[in-house]
Amino acid sequence: MVKRSLVLVFLIAATVSAYAQEAWNGHQPTLTPQKSGTTQLLIAVSPVNSRVVWAAGTGGTYVVTTDGGSTWKSGVVPGAESLQFRDVQGVSEKVAYLMSIGNDTDNFRIYKTEDGGAHWKIQFQNTTVNAFYDCFAFWTPERGITHSDSVNGVFPDIRTENGTNWHSIAGRMPPALAGEASFSSSGTCIATEGWQNAWITTGGSSIARILATRDGGDTWNAYDTPLISNANAGGLSVAFRDAWHGIVGGGDLTNDSATQAATSDNGGQTWTLTKKPPISGAIFGLAYVRGLEEDSNWGSRDRREDSSRDHDKWGHEHDRSVVITTETQPNFDSGAAAWSPDEGQTWFSLPKVSGYWAVAFANPEAGWFVGNNGQILKISF
Repeated sequence: MVKRSLVLVFLIAATVSAYAQEAWNGHQPTLTPQKSGTTQLLIAVSPVNSRVVWAAGTGGTYVVTTDGGSTWKSGVVPGAESLQFRDVQGVSEKVAYLMSIGNDTDNFRIYKTEDGGAHWKIQFQNTTVNAFYDCFAFWTPERGITHSDSVNGVFPDIRTENGTNWHSIAGRMPPALAGEASFSSSGTCIATEGWQNAWITTGGSSIARILATRDGGDTWNAYDTPLISNANAGGLSVAFRDAWHGIVGGGDLTNDSATQAATSDNGGQTWTLTKKPPISGAIFGLAYVRGLEEDSNWGSRDRREDSSRDHDKWGHEHDRSVVITTETQPNFDSGAAAWSPDEGQTWFSLPKVSGYWAVAFANPEAGWFVGNNGQILKISF
């Protein structure tokens, strides 16, 4: 299986009537390059709000801004210099989590800082042979879940309920199909929503599935998707805008014409393919343009409250908007990017965006791409 974090899919969803579709044709977001302070590849990004954003990547590197990207501070986690950070979760300007991978079993680690990166503590270090931890996601600053490829038919996933200790929930996961795995996809192979909802997208087997929980990981269901699936293909990235409506993207990492996305309106139980995106490669990361309320501190309140406040401030214009980037052959480089105002019924390319691995939003006016050579690009609608 190709285990690369190179495809970024950014999906933007907006409520658009048939009569309003034409109005989007001339609309493109504003793109503003920013200086990260590093030349390392940045793989994942996590906005806390429009001012505080964390990103991380190769060489044990992380970057953080507290002024919306006008200035960035870069650093290297001691002892992680040879590792890649495939996922990051920002909580506040002081608190963040990082998830690393490497060549050895114990290189799969979770780090946490509580002083803005001055010090980092290892919370979890893998000991399971053949485990490959792809991504993590959080419901609150203290409650999160980390997902791994299957090992001997079991997903050795772990969970924290206090922001410090991680425990196995392997016995609670559904049985894995033969060869079933996930793709790191810059940490977007798992999505959380509300207080207890989560979805994991998989591939690597004969069927690309969604693993879903409604109770914080105590129990799970597995649902089939129509996405192509084989040893190098499947669902790569998933996002949900509420408890019922979500989008999954993927394709075949060895076939640039197999770009696919699908949407669900029943919590992931069934999926319908979208219109084919206008760019080639496998969709690697998804992000709704909607984000947290403008002035919120993610660490200070439940996301459900942020979501309702976000609606109050921003309305519903971008509820269904999505942006995507893809991974293409022959070198698995990040390819082109595109966006949709209506969850894939209409697509528009972003021809000036290339070489970025991840994208995420604080709100429609404050989103960030990160990628090759420390590149950071602010995107505003």
